[in-house]
Parts: sequence; structure tokens; C-alpha cells
Amino acid sequence: MTTIGFIGSGHIGGQLARVAIAQGYDVVLSNSRGPETLTALVEELGPRARAATAEEAAEAADLAVVSTPLAAIPTVPVEPLAGKVVIDTNNYYPQRDGQIAALDDESTTVSELLQQHLPSSKVVKAFNHIMWSDILDHAKPQGSDGRRALAIAGDDAEAKATVAEFIDRAGFDVVDLGPLSEGWRTQRDTPAYVASFDAEELKQKAAEAKRYRDM
Repeated sequence: MTTIGFIGSGHIGGQLARVAIAQGYDVVLSNSRGPETLTALVEELGPRARAATAEEAAEAADLAVVSTPLAAIPTVPVEPLAGKVVIDTNNYYPQRDGQIAALDDESTTVSELLQQHLPSSKVVKAFNHIMWSDILDHAKPQGSDGRRALAIAGDDAEAKATVAEFIDRAGFDVVDLGPLSEGWRTQRDTPAYVASFDAEELKQKAAEAKRYRDM
């Protein structure tokens, strides 16, 4: 695996691209405004980075990162991501995304919506409960005392192992929440959201999470 394709290159996507470059990956960046708007970021990242359309980034990706607002899910390329592992970093913010009935009644989750859109991809929820600025600031080598942990959720064990390896290389321990349907346990307003915990603490905070209807 050598190339990570980014569908969305804002705060989270851009920061994960910096992490990927530091770990020796090539990156292909895209956003909704066109490759020309990513010139500064590509220049910062250096020769292992290039900007492209979302279709091109998806096609080039060995591993993909979708980091777009929920409203943009229908624009995420489907066929180029078939069979690939896709990291979903998203959260539901009604003030930004508008009201989404299936999320309001909690009959599904954010990442399950992306999985529905990408039926042949292997979606893994990750990086949704950390501030973008902390991705570099909180990273520590494997085995460090108090190393921060990040949660993942997904329905494919091999896909989760791939994402867990990337998270470990990025500087964080990993807590597996289970299937994709459990990804809500680190969403906004839960005890784990944007707070720093080691693995055991994060497991406890995820277990304490309540559905919005129960808050």
C-alpha cells in the first residue's frame, strides 16, 4: 500500500495527508472546488503529493479517506472505490448538515450512510473524535506512557486491521468498537468526543456513551 487518496482535504483531510507523507505514503488530494485550490497544500507536502479530481483521487487510492460534509456523500465516487478500504472521518452536525431523518431517529449512523453509498467498499469509522490540530500534537511512539487512543468501527476485520496499522503509525493506540453500527459511541456530545484518553479510558468512555434520545 503506497497511495492514500483524499476525498475532501480540509482540516482533517489535510492533517491526515501530512501524517501520511511523514510515514512515507504518496497522497492524492481532492476537494469540491477543484485541484487548483489545493496548490498551497501540495507545495507544503512536497513531491509525494499531488492534487486531482475526486474521481482521480479515488482511482489512485490504495486506501481512501473521505472527509467531506454529509451533504457531499452523494458526490463521493463509487466505482473507483469498489473493493477498497475507505476511512470515514465524518460526524453529523445538524447546524451544518441540515436535519437528516435517519440520523435524527438514530435508525442508522453517519458511517453506515457512507457504506450504503459505497456498497462494494469497506468503510471504517476513524479520526472522528479528535480535533484536527491534535492529530500531530498528540502523536506518540508506540509503547509511550499515556499514549492517546483512537476508536475504529467497521464490518470487515481486514479493513479494520489496515486502518489500525495506519493509526498506530500515525502515533496512536487503537480501540475497536466493533461493527460499523457502533461508530456512534464516539460521535459528538459523547464522553469520548474530542477528549484525550488512553486505550483503557477510551474503552470505558465508549461504553458509557448514550444515544441522543437517552441523553
